[in-house]
Amino acid sequence: MKATAMAHPIQGLVKYHGMRDDIKRLPYHDSISLCTAPSHTRTTVEFSMDYDEDTFVVDGEELDGRAYERVEAVVEKARQKSDAAHTVYPVRLESENSFPSNVGLGSSSSGFAAAAMALAEAAELDASRREVSTIARVGSASSARAVTGAFSQLYTGLNDEDCHSERIPSDLHEDLKIVVGLVPYHKETEDAHREAADSHMFQARNAHIHGQIAEMRDALRNNDFDRAFELAEMDSLSLAATTMTGPSGWVYWQPATLKIFNRVRQLREEEDIPVYFSTDTGASVYVNTTDEYAERVEEEVADCGVSTTIWDVGGPAQLLDDHLF
Repeated sequence: MKATAMAHPIQGLVKYHGMRDDIKRLPYHDSISLCTAPSHTRTTVEFSMDYDEDTFVVDGEELDGRAYERVEAVVEKARQKSDAAHTVYPVRLESENSFPSNVGLGSSSSGFAAAAMALAEAAELDASRREVSTIARVGSASSARAVTGAFSQLYTGLNDEDCHSERIPSDLHEDLKIVVGLVPYHKETEDAHREAADSHMFQARNAHIHGQIAEMRDALRNNDFDRAFELAEMDSLSLAATTMTGPSGWVYWQPATLKIFNRVRQLREEEDIPVYFSTDTGASVYVNTTDEYAERVEEEVADCGVSTTIWDVGGPAQLLDDHLF
């Protein structure tokens, strides 16, 4: 009746934008990401007749409103798939992040992935990670990829058989280092997804994205670092162009964000260092480089006036023995 799981957040490489179904969270097109470690979310869930109602706590704060509804959707999907009698009892879910949330570092992806993994175990589902990814998806589409970990692809579709996540074989994790430039600017990704289709650039992005997915899959399978992360850099610009031309004119980037972009391009063009920037819907920047240049690149990013860390590629969501409560 009680289980704990851990999952790593994602960095979008070819990012999804917008959903054809807001309830099932079915994206318009495929997406590819990589998980980042050691950043992680740890989540414990317990079904028990001792609780009065479903309760969800994240980083010590009890959820309500829309945040509560999104977790409840994941809980209900696990309940619907379970034959275990104890899942009719109220559930308590507690979650802790090892990194800042709502700043463009994928906390929703690791949060819902860890929740889905723990719920599947507590509900005795005996589910594969592919199946768990469909449970996580109703909380956040990107969390489906955090369930399968490393380099993963979420397929679009109209049902769980089609819209699930799957690993892409690649050895790029062996030499990849991710310098994170933290730009603490709060954002709400869900709002941007909701109005994505209202941008006049949305159809152009949709037409373009299928070729990008094929290119990225091929680059990852062939361990082509420059090709993979050049694609990720360009996709970041494409995503921003679409969000900025929606009805609300979302502009997530801050002066420090642009400063990092310029410094990365300077290192690449003037010193031939293999380094590329990437952002999701947020101001913080992922700077992808190789192990050889990681410390040098971190110094340059820090010089842009932001705090930095160096991350690696993270694996799939996994169960843990130590519980949060």
